[in-house]
Amino acid sequence: MNVGRAKEIVESADIISVTYEGSPVIIQHVDEKSKMARIYSKSEPDLERDVPILNLIEE
Repeated sequence: MNVGRAKEIVESADIISVTYEGSPVIIQHVDEKSKMARIYSKSEPDLERDVPILNLIEE
């Protein structure tokens, strides 16, 4: 995924399916400068982490 698309997903009112390493995730924040996204898993909402945006996949 690219930074622009990740930002669109964060700002969208629609629910857009995104996965990271095969697991469904929610993108919470996008850092354009570092090209990282703060995500959390739908199954573990308390576990937030920063991951490279390139590793996110839109389903």
